[in-house]
Amino acid sequence: MAEMNGSRKHISISVPDQPDTMSPHIKSAEELRVIGFNLSDFSRTMQFAICVAGVFVFYLVYGYMQELIFSLEGFKPFGWYLTLVQFAFYSTFGLIELQFTQDKRKRIPWKTYMLIAFLTVGTMGLSNTSLGYLNYPTQIIFKCCKLIPVMIGGVFIQGKRYNFTDISAALCMSFGLIWFTLADSKVTPNFNFVGITLISMALCADAAIGNVQEKAMKLHNGSNSEMVLYSYSIGFVYILMGLFCTRGLSPAFVFCSQYAPDGSIPSCQLYRYTVQLKWHNKHPMQTYGYAFMLSLTGYFGISFVLALIKLFGALVAVTVTTGRKAMTMCLSFLIFSKPFTFHYIWSGLLVIIGIFLNIYSKNKDRIRLPSLRNVWNIIQKKQTSSLSQMV
Repeated sequence: MAEMNGSRKHISISVPDQPDTMSPHIKSAEELRVIGFNLSDFSRTMQFAICVAGVFVFYLVYGYMQELIFSLEGFKPFGWYLTLVQFAFYSTFGLIELQFTQDKRKRIPWKTYMLIAFLTVGTMGLSNTSLGYLNYPTQIIFKCCKLIPVMIGGVFIQGKRYNFTDISAALCMSFGLIWFTLADSKVTPNFNFVGITLISMALCADAAIGNVQEKAMKLHNGSNSEMVLYSYSIGFVYILMGLFCTRGLSPAFVFCSQYAPDGSIPSCQLYRYTVQLKWHNKHPMQTYGYAFMLSLTGYFGISFVLALIKLFGALVAVTVTTGRKAMTMCLSFLIFSKPFTFHYIWSGLLVIIGIFLNIYSKNKDRIRLPSLRNVWNIIQKKQTSSLSQMV
């Protein structure tokens, strides 16, 4: 309240007694909830252990379910329909989570959500569809190399210049990808470069979506649940319209509804697809049940990744997720039968070196590597000490 007495101003400011009147977005800085659990009640060590366990458990199950559903006979042509089902589940999960927040207002503009939804559709849809042409480890190794399209876009779009470490990281990833792809083409009888094209396009969309999401959430102070609800809901409409226009909705729906894992399966011609069906002994749990588990574990997994970033920073989160991807690849070779060559190991190590160089380039102040001169001095000291012991 302001009162005027001549030329003097008296200003009184009332401060609320209850801290609950603060905005929920401000309160979220003091407490962090992941799938309903308040991590603020635990110590830093326990918070890290919970987040790492959540990332590994949920994303390992996610990877297993994703490869399992594409191992179903006849399912490979329906990657876009699986993405449609995933978007439906993600929208539902986001709506449920939004009901538990105090502020349910939409803060980010529709125009921004339409762009984010388009990029999300490209990331998940093209990634799922690529599994119809690639084996799962090849898809994972491509996902580890998001730096390459980010750097290419930075050079041609923003005119950025990168240091020697960044260029070395991109070269290691590029050569690792080429080596891995060539090895895969030799040992996989049904190798198809269409899958390489699809996963590369998905990688470009994934590289762009992170910057757009981060800018939108910081500029408009949007919540994670709001972002998930509106971006995936709009993306669901995009995919639904695309499947309807290409006449791919009906055969995919019939296949997933009528799928049976055993017995002889007569074929049925629907539009431009030849769908293998078994009209008796319906078993949709093999398709929609797997899709539900895939969506649920993916939704929980990304919640723990976001919590890890908020609590410990992007460096720790990238390190944990890279370890998770490496374990996913190992489990894929152990659980699902597929051809193997040692070229996978050497090319994978080259990609890991590129990832480490990328992390080091962004965190040189926190990661200090010994110089070549120091390494040479250490070697010389060891050689001197060993010679003295021999004498």
